[in-house]
Amino acid sequence: MRDFLPADKARRERVLAVIRERYRAHGFDEIETPVMEDYDRLHAGIGGDNEKLSFSILKRGMDAEAIRAAADDPAALADLGLRYDLTVPLARFYATNRAQLPAVFRSIQMAPVWRAERPQKGRYRQFLQCDIDIIGDASARAEAELMIASLDVLDELGLEGGSIRVNDRRVLDAMLDVFGFVPDDRPGVLITIDKLDKVGSSGVVAELRDRGAAAEAVDALAAYLDRPAAPPSFDDAGIRAALPAGIPDEVITHLVTLGETVAAARGADAPLVFDPFLVRGMGYYTGTIFELAHPSVDYSLGGGGRYDGMIGRFLGQQVPAVGFSIGFERIVDLLPDTDAAGDRSVVLVHDRDVPLAQLLALKTHLVAGGARVRVEQRPKNMKALLERSAADGYSSFAPVGVDTTVESLELRPLS
Repeated sequence: MRDFLPADKARRERVLAVIRERYRAHGFDEIETPVMEDYDRLHAGIGGDNEKLSFSILKRGMDAEAIRAAADDPAALADLGLRYDLTVPLARFYATNRAQLPAVFRSIQMAPVWRAERPQKGRYRQFLQCDIDIIGDASARAEAELMIASLDVLDELGLEGGSIRVNDRRVLDAMLDVFGFVPDDRPGVLITIDKLDKVGSSGVVAELRDRGAAAEAVDALAAYLDRPAAPPSFDDAGIRAALPAGIPDEVITHLVTLGETVAAARGADAPLVFDPFLVRGMGYYTGTIFELAHPSVDYSLGGGGRYDGMIGRFLGQQVPAVGFSIGFERIVDLLPDTDAAGDRSVVLVHDRDVPLAQLLALKTHLVAGGARVRVEQRPKNMKALLERSAADGYSSFAPVGVDTTVESLELRPLS
């Protein structure tokens, strides 16, 4: 968990403003949910490994004897927990407020989440998530809207050239069935396949053999991984060429429709890449899954997928849902340290004897004109003041004496 100095906080808020504006432009509405959810909801078996990383909140009013009696049962010690993502709270929010929401609901959530991570570069115990979700639309249009809006965000932030890797959990299930992996082995097999980018095909095959997976199934997967790669294309022929025979036609049709829809909005060279071995680890995904990539880095900048089964757990009836989460912390690190409002930010450096009424009248005039204004008394070390002001995002300063007026105020650049 981190502190943010003023310049860092201002930078983060500028990025958030761009994300919020672009998502709102695409028809999404922002909501807010509590930072805490019921313990049972956060540990319902739908959050994958994140459930193990959740922070639990001790029940209020337990004395030492009650705590000792419940020490071996986390569910008896805690009844609440900090949210580890924004998707589980959204499902609960929708189930609670459905009567007041449109049939197809497009939501924005931009808020902190908490996970008991081992802190390291790029991994924090508190971090910001920026999610958009569409609830109530089972068609490929929903996924396409999420992708188009998120690519638009990257473009607006100056990160043109982004692409989206796409797969479908139904494709993965069908492939494992074709290869001959038994259902009980599939969760572990997917964990191993998810390492393909890191350990290569030989590493995946070796690990599957070490795990004791069926030899015939591993042999079939190995032969598939070693086949000559077809030229990539996100169309019917390209997707079928990347898959073994036996994948359901309706899944391929869904992916093709998605590609055609994004291409219609983004141009003929729509930045979608079909990746039959994209897994994503969240246990609640039921259909299309995707990850946002950029050529400047070798890690994803976001991702998401369809989770049609989650809301039904809270509502008692199935409702289609799909979401996309921008990797805010990673994107902020990629952007240059620029201040979009820097040309309208001024430090008024005044002499000790300047009357307060005169000083604040000058400040009020500049603020009314749209400037950001800070007032500082002239110090002995003027250089240090100006350097700090520049670091805080100010672009100019103006000396103020007892005779300074609005007309005579002289703005000078800080750099």
